[in-house]
Amino acid sequence: MSHGEREPAAELGLLDATMIGMGAMIGAGIFVLTGLAAELSGPAAILVFALNGAVTAFTGLSYAELASAIPKSGGGYAFVREIFDDLASFVMGWMLWFAYMIAGGLYALGFAPNFLELLHVYGYVPPPGEVGAVALPVLPAVPAEVALAFVAVLGLVAVNAVSTAASGSVETIFTAVKVTILLVFVAFGFLSAGGGGETSFTFQNFDPLFTGEGGALSILPAMGLTFIAFEGYDLITTVTEEVKNPRENIPKAIFVSLGATVVVYLLVVTVAIGTLGAPGLAAAGEAGIAAAATSFMPTGLPVIQNGGAVIVFGAVFSTVTALNAVVIASSRVAFSMGREGQLLPRFGTIHHRFGTPFLAILGSAIVMLGSVVLPTKSAGNMSSLFFLLSFVVVNGALMKLRRERPDMNRPYEVPYYPVPPVLGIVLNLLLTGVLVEYLFRTDRLALALSAGWIVLGVVAYYALERRREAVGAGAPVDGDLAEEGGD
Repeated sequence: MSHGEREPAAELGLLDATMIGMGAMIGAGIFVLTGLAAELSGPAAILVFALNGAVTAFTGLSYAELASAIPKSGGGYAFVREIFDDLASFVMGWMLWFAYMIAGGLYALGFAPNFLELLHVYGYVPPPGEVGAVALPVLPAVPAEVALAFVAVLGLVAVNAVSTAASGSVETIFTAVKVTILLVFVAFGFLSAGGGGETSFTFQNFDPLFTGEGGALSILPAMGLTFIAFEGYDLITTVTEEVKNPRENIPKAIFVSLGATVVVYLLVVTVAIGTLGAPGLAAAGEAGIAAAATSFMPTGLPVIQNGGAVIVFGAVFSTVTALNAVVIASSRVAFSMGREGQLLPRFGTIHHRFGTPFLAILGSAIVMLGSVVLPTKSAGNMSSLFFLLSFVVVNGALMKLRRERPDMNRPYEVPYYPVPPVLGIVLNLLLTGVLVEYLFRTDRLALALSAGWIVLGVVAYYALERRREAVGAGAPVDGDLAEEGGD
């Protein structure tokens, strides 16, 4: 077997697979998007995350059945590739690839202010909002947060390009650390209740629950923005072939990671709003949880001095590990598309020396690096939009597979079929419509970039079709395919 045909090794257990999903979901979403959700929906942000958890559960059921029936890496793309025709599966992979790459930009943009907050806690820099631009030789000065986000993406791309270790059991340890830190945050937050301090926990911060002009409906745009928080179960299925006994372990990992993540989110958001209040949380933006922690955590502690620093460290750590997870996921989607001949076949090769999908990682890095210049909200909205559309297709794939291959081996089957996938399609389309309308009113650049990616994808699809036809006819093409399969 040539080096270009190497397959990934199945070394991850149920715990590892579960932690990969939780690692993506309990990361930038909880630290970066909480403040932004509070800005849009006020105290009702708690409902935003609860309802998003419920909406995504319907698609989670579809993922579990598809993963048990089609144990292939590539996430939703691999399922759709197996069930739909070339164009539909290409569009699915194209959307999912983009969603992960933009999520990488979002996580990097979340890392930067939290890292500055950590330095500020120890007195090394002024508050994040007062840190100036970074002057670079030749190039114009750039905001410090953009420079940090760029460096974070560059560093993790380099690590993943030359080593597979970052995608394995290390993620389990990272996720356990993140959950522990968040539970410390929750415990101190609830213990502050009745303390009489300005930021002691109180349920009065939830009254009134709805503060927007649209009442309860005002939470819908926030649901669209934060939907990305629960996409981690797709990430589990992007590494299916690296998981032992995937037909059983992948469905279990999806359910456990999704359930545990929703509980953690609700606890953390409750404490953040109950202590800092929705206006304070919104004002802190991407560093909302860190700001809440520094407001009520004890000070004067040995070594770490400030208890809030632990949580701020958790925010930095979480955004970095979530970024690492989507570097893995985006490259695996590109790798799968290359292996299926839906991107240049070079994307579907494993590097002979590093054992990684080297070119798929580098290709993903280009878009990810470019996305760090976007506003955080735009990155979150664009990524959520493409995940919503992808999940509509996945639910449709489940229904098509049931109809066309009823006797297929399915160790797990969705209960009360077809109600869950139909609800998944309807609810995901509803949120897509709300998000598009919101972007049209507030962020047309993000909407234009999203539409541009789809158009670029269609052009790329037909260009690759022509290339394949030319190769089939024996005609010479640019970048001779004889070279493909190498590294």
